[in-house]
Amino acid sequence: MLVLFDIDGTLLLRASMEHARAVLGAIDEVWGVGSSGGDVPRIQAAGRTDIEIARQILEHHEVTGSAFEDRLPAFHAATADHYRRLVPADLSAHLAPGVAGALDTLGADAAMHLSLVTGNLESVAHLKLASAGVGGFFARGQGGFGSDAEDRCELPAIARGRAGAAWNDGVPWPREQTVVVGDTPRDIACARADGVRIIAVPTGPYAADELSDADLVLSGLAALPEALAAL
Repeated sequence: MLVLFDIDGTLLLRASMEHARAVLGAIDEVWGVGSSGGDVPRIQAAGRTDIEIARQILEHHEVTGSAFEDRLPAFHAATADHYRRLVPADLSAHLAPGVAGALDTLGADAAMHLSLVTGNLESVAHLKLASAGVGGFFARGQGGFGSDAEDRCELPAIARGRAGAAWNDGVPWPREQTVVVGDTPRDIACARADGVRIIAVPTGPYAADELSDADLVLSGLAALPEALAAL
């Protein structure tokens, strides 16, 4: 089974402050709009990709079209540079309850391939998880990230393609053997868009009843290995 984890609100809780500062700093550096000074529209960031968030901020500053698109590679690089300087040395205290045990159990099971589907840029995702002490569970070159597509709904298919290249003779990993694990309705929507299953946890900003469209809602990730075995 291919298990595709979201990061913020799922694996890590309240560990996004430096990430947000890195995104705003990169926007200021690349487009010079002064967003880190506080001129930022209200955005519900949970479940969105970094590029989608940047686009909404820059639309507020009337930066659109090619003026936005042409600078995205520079934005990726600048965000990574800012986050590398800002990321705390140890984010392990921000692991969601049950995550460490669940990853240990699943990582020891040869039938389980652990990967990521996250709105974080790939470089940020790996820095964040390494700081939290769980980066070793997630192979580089695998997963789907906000640097791959602005639309989160495209990410599970990207992750299945990469998993297939590594572990399935180049054939995309089967949908029926893929599960997304996330904490927002956008995680549910991205799983549904690719026809894969979704397990939700109410550890982010959404309550369990707001995640009822998932195939399964768990109270936390401690129960994930048993739930995956049942699936």
